[in-house]
Amino acid sequence: MYNTLKNKSFFLFGPRGTGKTTWLRTAFPGSQRLDLLNSETARLLLASPSRLSGMIENGSLPVIIDEVQKAPALLDEVHRLIEEKGIHFVLTGSSARKLRRGGANLLAGRAYQRFFFPLTCWELKQDFNLAKALQFGLLPAAWTAENPKEFLSSYIYTYLKEEVFAEGLTRNLEAFARFLEFVSFSQAQPITMTTLASDVGVGAKLIASYIEILEDLLLAKLIPVFTKRAKRRMASHPKFFLFDSGVARALRPKGPLDSESELDGSALETLFYHHHRTLGEYVQWDQQLYYWRTALKAEIDFVSYGEAGLFAFEVKRSHTLRTEELEPLRQFKQDYPMAKCFFLYCGQEERLVDQIQIVNFEKALWSLPKWMGCSLSY
Repeated sequence: MYNTLKNKSFFLFGPRGTGKTTWLRTAFPGSQRLDLLNSETARLLLASPSRLSGMIENGSLPVIIDEVQKAPALLDEVHRLIEEKGIHFVLTGSSARKLRRGGANLLAGRAYQRFFFPLTCWELKQDFNLAKALQFGLLPAAWTAENPKEFLSSYIYTYLKEEVFAEGLTRNLEAFARFLEFVSFSQAQPITMTTLASDVGVGAKLIASYIEILEDLLLAKLIPVFTKRAKRRMASHPKFFLFDSGVARALRPKGPLDSESELDGSALETLFYHHHRTLGEYVQWDQQLYYWRTALKAEIDFVSYGEAGLFAFEVKRSHTLRTEELEPLRQFKQDYPMAKCFFLYCGQEERLVDQIQIVNFEKALWSLPKWMGCSLSY
């Protein structure tokens, strides 16, 4: 993974806790690491970015700078050292937001941008456990923790305090925390700003800015409706996804009216979304993810469109197939005859019905790279 970047400078962005630092230690053994979460290191470089040159011990190895968004002005010095001394840098951070908003120098194309996400079944191999992934997600520390529920609660608090409040992304932490609770009910669902604003008790523009914060921190994504050459009247509201099923479940307040099937249903969709997104980042394809929903509420959970082709995926928690559940896929296949359509469920029987492949969900995760015509090496 990312082997082609070994002799290049690049940014590596991703939410905290996804394993960026651990991976870098393995991928770049012996490289010097400057951590801007270290207050003394940050103070020295913030006061005088030109000190960076004197702090580099070995210019023949890539230099890793962690949490580079803490010192945006440092990038001018990084740029100079790349140009004048040929030093390679790996610059990590939880978001490019502060760099972009501050007008920071993103190295004028001299550094690639790559993104890091939670674990996948392809990395975990035989250690992958679907039930565990649905319950606690795929953040490395949650996967290995003795008490993953406790870790996830702490993780959420850390983001509220350190990423959102400490970085000054919002002045009203109480309203933002309330927003996070309400938006968790929209996981894997179409979302409307006005409805969410009414629930939280703030304006729709503020809700839009909160969602933008989550997207910039790579904590959430809005999936648009697939409307290319549409033959039906389509819905317009995007679908909302937090980046990890464990984080989404931990954020959502629970009570006696909550059903486990509802929570597992959105978690299954989140796992598929995460694997598709991560696969795209690792192989650097142009495949974009959408969902399909008509004005008459016929809906397909995911549509993947790009050079690899057109694919439609319906995801169900059920262990049995009801033929009426295939109707949205039949309609989509009628509108887009070239599409490859899949019905993913928790049952074991696999067959072909009306050119729709019925496949076990977990097997589908393992098969996704092959279906998309790409290969992975770990």
